Amino acid sequence: MGVGGTLEYLSDLVNNSGHKHKKKKQLQTVELKVRMDCDGCELKVKKALSSLSGVKSVEINRKQQKVSVTGYVEANKVLKKAKSTGKRAEIWPYVPYNLVAQPYIAQAYDKKAPPGYVRNVENMNMTSSTGTVTRYEDPYTTMFSDDNPNACSIM
Repeated sequence: MGVGGTLEYLSDLVNNSGHKHKKKKQLQTVELKVRMDCDGCELKVKKALSSLSGVKSVEINRKQQKVSVTGYVEANKVLKKAKSTGKRAEIWPYVPYNLVAQPYIAQAYDKKAPPGYVRNVENMNMTSSTGTVTRYEDPYTTMFSDDNPNACSIM
């Protein structure tokens, strides 16, 4: 065994010292819609969600009924903890209306949605008069794309 093999053996021995390493969770932000009426409700939800392991911050917007939890957490565990407070909670169902192809159809339009948002209907099976719904693409992102045949004429 050469010097390189010895060093590799020793580093494996030190790194794998009998403990199985869990896969590290990714830092993410989980957004929930939680029904809150007063400061007490807000404090109760914030305290419960802050007690989860891996949570870095909890931001609450009571006017929109929106809770944003940032940290090394899983969405289903955050949702379960929010429901354990006795409040009605769900994953944030809204997206900005400019990201939806047809924001004012019956399935997407929700008068309870915050201003500028519509219900996320991408998961629902819906058809228009042509039978398909295409996702809205921002024209500025594809303007200079290699896939755009007119990209050279723009420059």
